[in-house]
Amino acid sequence: MSTSTPTAAQVPADTAPAIPASTAAKKQLTSRWASAVALIVALVWTIPTFGLLISSFRPEEDVKSSGWWNFFTDPSFTLQNYKDVLSGGSTGESLTTNLINTIVITVPAVLIPISLATLAAYAFAWIDFKGRDTLFVAVFALQIVPIQVTLVPLLQLYVDPPFNLMPLAGRDAPAGGLYELWLSHTIFALPLAIFLLHNFMREVPGELIESARVDGAGHVAIFTKIMVPLMMPAIAAFGIFQFLWVWNDLLVALVFSSPQVSPMTVKLVSLVGQRGEDWQLLASGAFVSLAIPLVVFLALQRYFVRGLLAGSVKG
Repeated sequence: MSTSTPTAAQVPADTAPAIPASTAAKKQLTSRWASAVALIVALVWTIPTFGLLISSFRPEEDVKSSGWWNFFTDPSFTLQNYKDVLSGGSTGESLTTNLINTIVITVPAVLIPISLATLAAYAFAWIDFKGRDTLFVAVFALQIVPIQVTLVPLLQLYVDPPFNLMPLAGRDAPAGGLYELWLSHTIFALPLAIFLLHNFMREVPGELIESARVDGAGHVAIFTKIMVPLMMPAIAAFGIFQFLWVWNDLLVALVFSSPQVSPMTVKLVSLVGQRGEDWQLLASGAFVSLAIPLVVFLALQRYFVRGLLAGSVKG
């Protein structure tokens, strides 16, 4: 009796080795068709922004008489729109003060929640105290509370605070209302910041913390010399999110800011609502508002990627 090894042609199709789902998905997502679709989506998404950029450099009469695509058949270029936006020019609609207000609002509104969230995340992750898990779940649950339902109660609290505290809103608000903006952005950011940073801190090997304690390090030394350096990518990643959120915020600014400290988003809305005919100013103002967040994102992009991947490489 003779035996023979079946050839590849003789192996039934249903007995062929199965391709892992991840490999199949990666192959489909990197195919030529997938790349072509991604390229088309990117182009469609970029065209309105590109048209806005073109409009920001066109003379006022061209912007009001023809579409931005006519720039390619009748090119005309001017920087007067940006001069008017930054200096006011003949329209008096200067955005320089609002740009400074936005920076003054954004920087503390990013640093304060990051500082508090890092301390709270360390406490929840590595300090044993009664009710820790319950309190952490309560903080986590605050993420599902819509911001819109908190605006009126917060505003009432700022105007008429308990225990005869100093009002943070109204005509006599200190610093023109900056304190309420910083406090509001901090309140809205803390639940998510604590949750994210806590998850990263829990990934730090416990042996590292125990070794530091054996060497005599307390919580302050462990936090400042071990945790903070390890957490820098995650802190930078959340810092970028918070910076973009506060910089582009309109809702919180409309509710809590006063005319003296209104950011650029509020000013751009007034350009649309009160002087909707000045499209050239709106286009140039939008790109003035876009420049700084774009620089910050590109400068911190590597920390952003490291922060997203930090949880997968620790330990």
